[in-house]
Parts: sequence; structure tokens; C-alpha cells
Amino acid sequence: MTERDSNQKMIGRYALYAPIASGGMATVHFGRLHAAGGFSRTVAIKRLHSQYASQPEFVDRFLDEARIAARIRHPNVIPTLDVVSRGGEVFLVMEYAHGESLSKLIGRARELGQPVPLRIASAIMTSVLHGLHDAHEARSETGQPLRIVHRDVSPQNVVVGSDGVTRILDFGIAKAVDRAQTTRDGAIRGKVAYMAPEQLLDAGVDRLTDIYAAAVVFWELLTGERIFGDAELVAIASRIMNGEPSPPPSTRRAEIPADLDALIMKGLSHDVADRPQSALAMATEIERIVEPASASRVAEWVQSLAADALKKRARIVAEIESGIVAAEDFGEGGQESEVMLLSDGAIIDSFTAPSIPVVTALDGPPRSKRAPPPLPASRSSRTSRILGISLLF
Repeated sequence: MTERDSNQKMIGRYALYAPIASGGMATVHFGRLHAAGGFSRTVAIKRLHSQYASQPEFVDRFLDEARIAARIRHPNVIPTLDVVSRGGEVFLVMEYAHGESLSKLIGRARELGQPVPLRIASAIMTSVLHGLHDAHEARSETGQPLRIVHRDVSPQNVVVGSDGVTRILDFGIAKAVDRAQTTRDGAIRGKVAYMAPEQLLDAGVDRLTDIYAAAVVFWELLTGERIFGDAELVAIASRIMNGEPSPPPSTRRAEIPADLDALIMKGLSHDVADRPQSALAMATEIERIVEPASASRVAEWVQSLAADALKKRARIVAEIESGIVAAEDFGEGGQESEVMLLSDGAIIDSFTAPSIPVVTALDGPPRSKRAPPPLPASRSSRTSRILGISLLF
């Protein structure tokens, strides 16, 4: 590894710049690919923290993310371009997406008192669902279904580009049948407010788990509110596991069509059999009820809410590409900064519910995925364990 200046390091053919966001397991950087013939491009680099890079089990888990993500090729999914492991460094190279996280866009719209237009919301949500469907349908090189489940669908893991294209990211906690590294400790990784009952109860997850989370995201996108408000994590988990229904989004916004209301409530169903049975089916139904806005209209909306941030990021990218980089343009490691483009999934956003791993300790063999199991006899004992687990990831 050679250091060109105080703001970048060279690892192989990649220039790695100062961190712009950090999570529990990795830090996201702006980066630059330098290839033969003077070819170069700006990328986002997800770099495994040094304390984990020396531990094979963590490296395996990190590389599994690259292997899984590489099988997903869809315009609504941020692609993984490369994986590098050398000189004690391990990182993923992802496509750079110039845009803003959905969580920040929702928060900004709320601050301005401007509900997200229904057609904009339809365009964003159907894009997320189309990307998820492609992941759910992904197959191995031999044609075997991988049965990928994102398990962390949230506004924080969705980027709406300045080009009007919505992209889902961070399949880092995805579970596939051929994954080499499994979660030995039984930890459920994700954000509690977006977790389906079967995920919280460790009853097994499948594509319908992602559909539940997508329904939560859509509820929040339409209402501009958190679906569980300011409730404590234990209370949120208890409500989800009990199957206590959330209010229809139309109770917060009267112009939401009745059919859309009903579809979202189906997605939030405690019984998986009552949910839309595929992300594609849910997207198709949304498109029928509310025609999605064009990409150009979505781009105008993003610009109206995030113009200053987008200009600053464009300037930083221009400085990186020209070789002129000021240290003060970057956020400090370990904190979320104003120039964050891609989140690590463990970063806490002010709009989303906190992310914690939940260790389940239910006795007996795994229960059926087709219907969430009943709560353990001691409900309070079960939920009280949620906050007693240290962050692993």
C-alpha cells in the first residue's frame, strides 16, 4: 500500500479516500478506480474494519456479501463491481450512485410540510419491489434458486438518484441457501421496526419477510411518519410479535386510495399467507392503483428536496476526479456526514428506528415459515432480552 497524500491511499488499482460513513462492521469511502490506458471511474468502497479484517470468520461473511450481491443484476439494485483482499485490507467496490437516501428525503419532505406525491411514492416503491423481486429470483451459475432474502429493507437502504432511478442497496445481511458463512449465534440482524414477526421470532425468513418490510417503508413514505412513532424498542417488538395492527396510512393522509390502503395492510399482515405472495405481484398492484411518475419527475422531486447536498457531493466528486481533494470536505470516520451517499446498514438515521441485533433463544426445532408461531409463554421475558444483546455487526 502506498500513500499519495493525506486524503487518499492506494490499494491495488483503487484510490481510497477519507471515510464518509461508518457502520459496525465496515466503513464506506469515496474511491477511484485507476486502470490501464488511463481509464478511471468514481466508485463507492465498503472497507472492512481492521479489527475484523484479521478474523477469517468475519472476512468470510464480508466476502459472502460480494458473492451474493454479484448474482443480482437489476437497474434498481446497486451493483457490486469488485472485491479486494490484499495487504490486510478487505473491501467491496460498489457502483457510485449520485442521489439521496430515502430516509433523508422523507425527513426533508416532512420538515417542509410537503407530503410525498402519490405518483412519486408509487415510482419509488415499485422500483424497490422490482429490485427485490430480481434478488428473490436470482439463481446460481448452475441455475439453482438462491432464495436470497434482503432482511434489512428500510428507507436507509434505498437511494433515490438524481437521475430519478431508485436503487436498493446493502445485501450484507442477506441469507441464501448456498451462503458459506452462516450466523452461528442465532442473531437476527436488521432494524426492529421493519422486521416481520417471523424474523423477530426466528421462525425462518423468505421473500415474504421482505414484503412485510417493504409495506412498512411504503406506509412511512406515504405518511411521512414512523409507523411505530416514538415507541421503545421492546414495545415495538412486542406489537409486531403480537400481531397488533398498525393503523391504515389513510388515517394519516385522507387522499390515499382505499385499494392502496388495503394493499399496504395486506403487506403488514401477521400471517404470511395473507401478504402479497411476491414483490412483483405487489409492484404490479401498486402500478394499477397509482400510475408511477416518470424518472424525470422523480429526479425533479429529489432535486427540490436535496439540491444543496447534491451540489456539495458533485463538487467533491469533481475534486476527486481532478486530484484536488480538501480534507474538510469529508466526514469523520465513525459518524454519519453530510456527504454520505451510501449507508452501511448499521448507521442510525434520525428517521428510521434503531438497528440492533436480536438473539432468539426459542426452544425446539425451527417452526414453519408459512405462519408465525405463537408467542412464548413469557412474553415480557422474551421481549426484554432484545435490548440485552451487544452489537455484533
